[in-house]
Amino acid sequence: MTTDPQTTAWLDQEDAHLAAVIRRSRFAVQYVGPGELPGEPAFGYTIGLFGLGHPELVVVGLGATATHTLLDAVAGEVLAGRALVPGELVEETGGRSGLLVEECPNPGEVLLGANRWYRRPAEYSVPALQLTWSSPPGCFPWDPGWDGGRHGQPRPGSWTA
Repeated sequence: MTTDPQTTAWLDQEDAHLAAVIRRSRFAVQYVGPGELPGEPAFGYTIGLFGLGHPELVVVGLGATATHTLLDAVAGEVLAGRALVPGELVEETGGRSGLLVEECPNPGEVLLGANRWYRRPAEYSVPALQLTWSSPPGCFPWDPGWDGGRHGQPRPGSWTA
């Protein structure tokens, strides 16, 4: 696949910026706004945790500020030595109460920037954990009383970038 010179220059600038952020903070957060098709949610993910021996983190259905705040806080805990595992409940972090850690079964469809960073094709994607948030606190998308909206937070693997 050939890339036109303008796109190549833009990607080189993005790579340089990402490298600077990861050098400074040990990870970066990539935010992707909602898609053009109905039901394509906004999401964000980390880039850099895989290089530290931990899966990347994904959060779906929040705005840019909330996504950055949440991923910065949880990634900070990982940097401090916390190893998250699927099924774990993170009580409170990043301004949110009750995050469920779940395996993201389709990281190659989601972590485009992370896979580019690590030079991995989608079929050999870096692993990821999806942080499922509760709203109100303690009430998850499958619970009665969930107020995050019908498509507020798709289940891991049920949405694509």
